[in-house]
Amino acid sequence: MNIDEILDNIYPLQESSKLSLKKYITEVSHPKNFCLMEAEKIVPYIYFIKKGIVRAYASTAENDISFWFGNEGQTVISMRSYVEDKPGYENIELLEDCELYKLETDSLRKLFNEDIHIANWGRKFAERELIKTEELIISRQFKTALERYKDLMRDKSDLLKRVQLGHIASYLGITQVSLSRIRAEIK
Repeated sequence: MNIDEILDNIYPLQESSKLSLKKYITEVSHPKNFCLMEAEKIVPYIYFIKKGIVRAYASTAENDISFWFGNEGQTVISMRSYVEDKPGYENIELLEDCELYKLETDSLRKLFNEDIHIANWGRKFAERELIKTEELIISRQFKTALERYKDLMRDKSDLLKRVQLGHIASYLGITQVSLSRIRAEIK
């Protein structure tokens, strides 16, 4: 997905504002298993996924718990670093070789002060991130693993083909054995 499509999916910008924003965006590539963001570190960048899949997870003494997957067109961000310049909570790992667009947070803040259209784009961006977080929390609190799996099938079926079952099971909060039962039940 190209950067124009990604930016416009967040909120359409006037061409002059989009050109100003794109001046600060660079393309980067990283291999599968690369750690794009580490918990307990300030991440001064926002990434947009051009190609590939990433996962956000938190580590416990026993295992890693996946809580979000991102693919083409989505944003990868540590909101705590973005909003408060404090270390984030999450690790972000690339599950495939990825091509990303990278934007430095300080440059974006500078543009917010210079261009009202980019500031409005940033507001819409933050609102969308808030809604994603809200949906994730509600799903985890009120839906069963079977319902969440069906949601994945409906909303992100390509993920099920591209992400290891262990990560899917972790995301659902169940074991791989339980995931196998759910998959057999659905067939």
